Order: sequence, then C-alpha cells, then structure tokens
Amino acid sequence: MPNPPAIDWTCLLPHRDFLVRYARRHLREPALAEDLVHDVFEAVMTGRARFAGRCALRSWLVAVLRHKIVDRVRDNVHLVSLDLDDDEGGDPHAIACPQPRPEQQVEQRQLLQRALAGIAALPDALRQVIELRVLDGQSTAQVCDALAISPDNLFVRLHRARRQLAAA
Repeated sequence: MPNPPAIDWTCLLPHRDFLVRYARRHLREPALAEDLVHDVFEAVMTGRARFAGRCALRSWLVAVLRHKIVDRVRDNVHLVSLDLDDDEGGDPHAIACPQPRPEQQVEQRQLLQRALAGIAALPDALRQVIELRVLDGQSTAQVCDALAISPDNLFVRLHRARRQLAAA
C-alpha cells in the first residue's frame, strides 16, 4: 500500500469554505462552525488525525468535522441556550426562573390570606376539621380521636367546609 500524501496548509485551505458551510448547516452557529473547522485543521496539522489516503481528502475532512460536531453536541446536551431562535419571539435577555415572579408572589399571598380568612369564618365544627385535617395534615384517625367523631362525620364536615369555602 502506498504512503498517504503529506498534508500541509496548501492542501487544507481550498476545503475551508466548504467545511465551514457544512458545519454551519449542522450547528446554526457561525462562530462555533468556524471553531470546529479550526479544530479539524489543528488535529490534522498536529497529527491527531491522520489521513490514510483511502478516500478523497475532502471526504475525510468532512468525516473528521462530523465527529467534532457530534462530540460538541454531546458535550453541550446538558446546557440550556440563552439565545432565542428568530421564530420564538419574546425578550432575548429573559431567563426562565423556577421561582414565582414578585407579582405572582403577591397574588399567592393574597389568595392565601383570603383562604385563611374564609377558614377562620367557618363555624367551629367545620373550622376544626379543616385546621386539623388539611392545615395540620393529621390522619383521619387522629382527627376523629381529637374531636370524638366518626370517620363518616369527619368526611361530611370536610365536604361542608369545602363547599362553604368554595362559595365564598
């Protein structure tokens, strides 16, 4: 088998524009495409990628670039991009936050205050079952023991309390 041809910059430069276009089509990030083509040329020139001469040079360079693209995608799969595509719209500087926004916090506090005021306004028998079962999280048996009522009576009281709260 003959020795593969020596590769130098004069052999690589005619393929640069094609490789950059190929990388841009697959990555849609021009700067990243340029970086990966540079990485391909660096790998070839430092000997980390060796051309065996079994195919056309451009085909081999595309294969090396394809591996670089796959490696980059695998490395970045856990990252969330802050860039928005053109069709998404919205504020490009907005970052999604799992915490509620200040106005949502105010709404939640107001809703909680109304719910607690509604519970406080219930008759004692209904207020006690809501406080023990729902707010304190006690079991049915614990609430029944504390109030000396049957489980059926507890469920009736809970139903009536919830119905009154929903109507308020």
